[in-house]
Amino acid sequence: MAVLPIRIMGDPVLHSIASPVGEVTDEIRVLVADMFETMDAAPGVGLAAPQVGVGLRIYTYSYPDDDGQPWRGVILNPVLWMTPPEPGVPDVDDESEGCLSFPGERFPLRRSDEVRVTGTDLDGAPVDIHVTGWRARIMQHEFDHLNGFLYIDRLDDSDWKTVQKIARKRGWGRPGASWTPGVDDVDA
Repeated sequence: MAVLPIRIMGDPVLHSIASPVGEVTDEIRVLVADMFETMDAAPGVGLAAPQVGVGLRIYTYSYPDDDGQPWRGVILNPVLWMTPPEPGVPDVDDESEGCLSFPGERFPLRRSDEVRVTGTDLDGAPVDIHVTGWRARIMQHEFDHLNGFLYIDRLDDSDWKTVQKIARKRGWGRPGASWTPGVDDVDA
């Protein structure tokens, strides 16, 4: 297993629709193992294949349940259903999220509180997840990556202007920008 470089805002793979996974090959299995290794090293609660430069519909997730037990897995070719988000201004304390592809920053974003995700695992077995709260946020965030969106693309104008200033200051927003967890400073 290896820790992979994580692409940063502006890399074309992050802004493209990922392709469906066909046959699960040894190459796909290694990719998923590396994605878990990278997600854990970052540390993160989810990681989509486009974030490591692979335009496939795969994401990993890891978040403890209410008893502190791991809730961890991988979904290939996910389909997401969600209830509409409640209208209103997102709460900075309860609804701020971050992203490994815009590292070191957090912004408030209103998301649906309930989702269902279906797909398959690495063995081709069906996955059917119905979650609420932060788990629902993770599922939406990672699913967005597969459709060419970063959470910062969904921010209001005021926060978007801040994002642009940060990106310019750090030299992000261009193809090829990346960082490797455990190796690079996220401001690199």
